[in-house]
Amino acid sequence: MSAYLGAAALLLSACISRALAADPTLSEKLALLAKAYPEAIAEVGKDTLILRDGGAALPIDDGRQKSHVEKLEAGDIEDSLSQIYPLGLCAKPPAVDFDPGRIRSEAFMKRLYGDSAAHVRRDLVTVDWFGERLRVTSRHGVAKALQAVETELASHPKLKRYLVPSAGTFNWRNIAGARTLSMHSFGAAIDLNTGVADYWRWAGRGKSGTAPYRNRYPLEIVEIFEKHGFIWGGRWYHFDTMHFEYRPELIAIARQAGSSACR
Repeated sequence: MSAYLGAAALLLSACISRALAADPTLSEKLALLAKAYPEAIAEVGKDTLILRDGGAALPIDDGRQKSHVEKLEAGDIEDSLSQIYPLGLCAKPPAVDFDPGRIRSEAFMKRLYGDSAAHVRRDLVTVDWFGERLRVTSRHGVAKALQAVETELASHPKLKRYLVPSAGTFNWRNIAGARTLSMHSFGAAIDLNTGVADYWRWAGRGKSGTAPYRNRYPLEIVEIFEKHGFIWGGRWYHFDTMHFEYRPELIAIARQAGSSACR
């Protein structure tokens, strides 16, 4: 009887684990999105997000079926939440077009941070980054989160060579080779030392599609950034290992989904 009960308990535990690791529904993802940006999102409606800035409601789904490339070029809010970001101290070569977080709703980002360089600049503040003075947005906790990352990383002096000099934070510009704005435009991203960086365009992946994934950053750095709400471009098929951007909604969704880069 005890053996039977033990087996049953293990089966129940496995079932619970699988249930807990199930992908959140869109409604659950949207609730986590609203929780990540309480100063911006007033309400999640049936088909729209109602923001506190008094502007028009933002459609959650534009109703279009899109390829991966089309999502990158003109993603809506549903598209931006469609891939579950993997957390943890592992870095496996991502599957083709697995780019969690690289798909963004530019309309939403503009409502969060500003729709022009001038508007974003109004909220820029200075953060100390190992003796460098970096300009990032103060909106939605970005500056506080980056300063917390720096404080925690400072207790790991051997990691410093990967962190400085920073390759930049705020820079109102399009993503290289694209017509959409970089997260650097909103002061919500940081690039680390390019001397140890790997980038899909540099590797030739855009030409042949076969360039191997590579990462030279210690994963302790990634884990600390993720702890404070930043996602890592090294998780992408179109990898950009020096790049981190503030996307607390994707971290929260990953945690709820039980998503791990080590599985």
